[in-house]
Amino acid sequence: MPWCDVCDRLVDDDDMVEGTCPTCHENLTDTARGPLPWRFRFMIAATVVYLGWRIYQGISWLQHH
Repeated sequence: MPWCDVCDRLVDDDDMVEGTCPTCHENLTDTARGPLPWRFRFMIAATVVYLGWRIYQGISWLQHH
C-alpha cells in the first residue's frame, strides 16, 4: 500500500486516482513505506530486554558453577 506523506496515511490501491492520493493529489509510488507500527517497535524492545536478561542469567550461572 502506498503511503502519502502529505496526508500522513496509507492509501488503498482502489482509492488511488491515476497514481495520486485522492485527498491531496500528491503523486505516490509503490516503494514508499509508512512508519513502523508501535506494536512492532514494542515487540523488538521487549525481545532485546528479554535476551539481555537471559544473557545476564547465563553469565551469572557460569560464575557460580
